[in-house]
Amino acid sequence: MKSKRFEILAKRPVNQDGYIKEWAEVGLIAMDSPNDPRPSIKIENGKIVELDGKKRKDFDMLDSFIADYAIKIDNAEKVMAMDSVELAKKLVDINVSRKEILNLTLSMTPAKIVEVVSKMNVLEMMMAVTKMRARKIPTNQCHVTNLRDNPIQIAADAAEAAIRGFDEQETTVGIVRYAPFNALGILVGAQVGRPGVLTQCAVEEATELNLGMRGFTSYAETVSVYGTEAVFMDGDDTPWSKAFLASCYASRGLKMRFTSGTGSEVQMGYSEGKSMLYLEARCLYVTKGAGVQGTQNGAVSCVGVPAGVPGGIRAILAENLIAMMLDLECASSNDQTFTHSDLRRVARTLMQLVPGTDFICSGYSATPNYDNMFAGSNWDAEDYDDWNIIQRDLKIDGGLVPVTEEEVVKVRNKAAKVIQGLFRELGLPEITDEEVEAATYANGSKDMPERNVVEDLKAAQEIMNRGVTGVDIVKALYSAGFEDIAESVLNMLKERVAGDYLHTSAIVNKDFRVISAVNYPNDYAGPQTGYQISDEKWAEISNIRNAVSPEDF
Repeated sequence: MKSKRFEILAKRPVNQDGYIKEWAEVGLIAMDSPNDPRPSIKIENGKIVELDGKKRKDFDMLDSFIADYAIKIDNAEKVMAMDSVELAKKLVDINVSRKEILNLTLSMTPAKIVEVVSKMNVLEMMMAVTKMRARKIPTNQCHVTNLRDNPIQIAADAAEAAIRGFDEQETTVGIVRYAPFNALGILVGAQVGRPGVLTQCAVEEATELNLGMRGFTSYAETVSVYGTEAVFMDGDDTPWSKAFLASCYASRGLKMRFTSGTGSEVQMGYSEGKSMLYLEARCLYVTKGAGVQGTQNGAVSCVGVPAGVPGGIRAILAENLIAMMLDLECASSNDQTFTHSDLRRVARTLMQLVPGTDFICSGYSATPNYDNMFAGSNWDAEDYDDWNIIQRDLKIDGGLVPVTEEEVVKVRNKAAKVIQGLFRELGLPEITDEEVEAATYANGSKDMPERNVVEDLKAAQEIMNRGVTGVDIVKALYSAGFEDIAESVLNMLKERVAGDYLHTSAIVNKDFRVISAVNYPNDYAGPQTGYQISDEKWAEISNIRNAVSPEDF
């Protein structure tokens, strides 16, 4: 006989997920691996000569980079001698300021910072995130992609995402040569929805940098760093080459952050038997040492690995917290799908959603998941109402706002017409009125007419060959009669000259005012401090379309 209860439980979505017991030898352990080094530091003549149990002569490339560039040594020996439990208590204590914490954490070694967060449970980490987030105001980022790389649909989806509240938007491609069109679509569509939205096109690094330098994009984040020397070498990279690439973006006024996350080294087969969190800490120290303002971390596209081991979701929260303890902008993932269970995916997100991070999702899919070219997202366009109602239930700001169907239809239609006019003025393949109409009302690419892919790809390459830049886009938009969008794109180009949005955790509001950790630092110090939802914002968040009022009866 079989238990009928267990038969029913076996069919639950959560039991379709994959799980594995800890296996430290190959790195399948989230935190506290027996192979993790013990914290230590030794400084001689202003130089770190011992780091987490290694002598300088035994340093690998990451040790050398971290020791030379990522640790403030003036206070390091004193901080390293402090009890890790006491340091963890300071993180939670509302009477200890963020500034005071940074004076300690920026002098820790990777092993020490991991030891500190390992003393905390998830609730304590969430309390620490509330205080340690760099920018006072939390917000959100989305993916805008589709199976066909259709630029009209990308423009319409980007416009809708902008009015829903996303301050950053990211696209990628199914066919690499479509990248210029995707970049144009998301740039124009986002500015139609809300002036000042930052956009990127995630492709191979040289192409991505080229698009950014031309003014097609305004930020980048898919510059990956890794926690072991072997993985770096497998990718033909070093911490120094990544730092050089970061400086290329910064020199052209492009905001950028590195990407890393627990599980990547295990997935690549070079974890050295260390815990996922310890290796991620090394990634974050490389990020800090390179002078990069922020990170996209939280397992990201490797989330299935930590999610399969005990305490893996806790480790993801811990890595987000470590990023903040290093004074980095944190785009805290919550993007790639990892579970069949709605309960699990919400539980994974609440630990960033409730305290708020700089970008709660670094890839909420603004399309149905079948159109998400980043391998599917933990949240997608079909979850908009759920997200808005969770915000309303808990009185938290998760970066999104409710919108009406009329608003969405109007902004999608305008975005489709703007990209139609832009293509016409740039001499690109025709966008028909039928396509504009379809994009106005579409849910996804299944609702869009097919385009001539060969013709599009030739044209995409041609605009690169003839050296089209952001200035040409502005001129074309103006000539097409969309002066307001031309002005918004021009203002985005001006922001790159000013360079203000290179500051830590910068976003640009609709008035083209930069909001960052410099002019809006997180000053949380307990109840009624830090970010507080204004009455106007609360009215916006709580005004969901399906709530009835007494006047309705």
